[in-house]
Amino acid sequence: MKNLNFLMLSTSVSVFLLFSCSNKDNITDTDETIDTVTSAIATPLSAFDEFNPSAVTISFDGDEITIDSNGMPNHTSPYWESTNPLHIDQIVGDHLTPGNIQSGSFIVTVSSAPEKASTSSATGLGAIGISVTGVPIFNGQEGQNRALDAQTATGFDYAGGHNGPSGYHYHIESTDIPENTVLSFDDEDLVGIMADGFLLYGRKCNSLGDHPTDLDVSGGHTSSTQHSSNDEFYHYHIINEFYVNTYILLFGGALQGTPNSIL
Repeated sequence: MKNLNFLMLSTSVSVFLLFSCSNKDNITDTDETIDTVTSAIATPLSAFDEFNPSAVTISFDGDEITIDSNGMPNHTSPYWESTNPLHIDQIVGDHLTPGNIQSGSFIVTVSSAPEKASTSSATGLGAIGISVTGVPIFNGQEGQNRALDAQTATGFDYAGGHNGPSGYHYHIESTDIPENTVLSFDDEDLVGIMADGFLLYGRKCNSLGDHPTDLDVSGGHTSSTQHSSNDEFYHYHIINEFYVNTYILLFGGALQGTPNSIL
């Protein structure tokens, strides 16, 4: 289990409980969902063990969860400075966008039991989610009224990311190469959490062991996952469809919950 510290404020008894996730004995059941009235749709607590502890801090306060990331991934990339141990030459693509991976600040506070909204919300430019590595997730736009195109995609590293005005970020699913030891590729692994509080998983569904066929237009459905035992809750998947040539977007639809600003 990753070495994260979680703080939960109990509104029912008005005391602070500190969970140290460096020791499984401190949590009675890592697969249990956060205690809410609607436990069937609550975010599974154990999902947060997947986040990179060097980049991401997760804290719980009553019925809210705050994800705070510096955006520094735990995988290799040509976008690291050449002196960084994680720097490698470009393996995929044919160019790099200017700039290197730098420490930033990406903070979002979401509900511990997010609900689908009456209307969906289109995503805009900038971060729309935070990945398990700490890197922000972007949509299928590369600029105002400018969709991601094949030429831009050839500047992505194997992680599906590149550098931009707001720093290093992901647009597409990672590549299946030996250097990829961290990121989801056509599997059921957790990818991150979106700005509406719903988790994003890879293309496959743990409850099926295959690609789900009941996804909504945003890639969402209700089922159990590897983090929830048999409890079912709404979450997203990477949609198993090509976007541009051979590229698959991490998230190209509208948010089905109520979006929160990633600061």
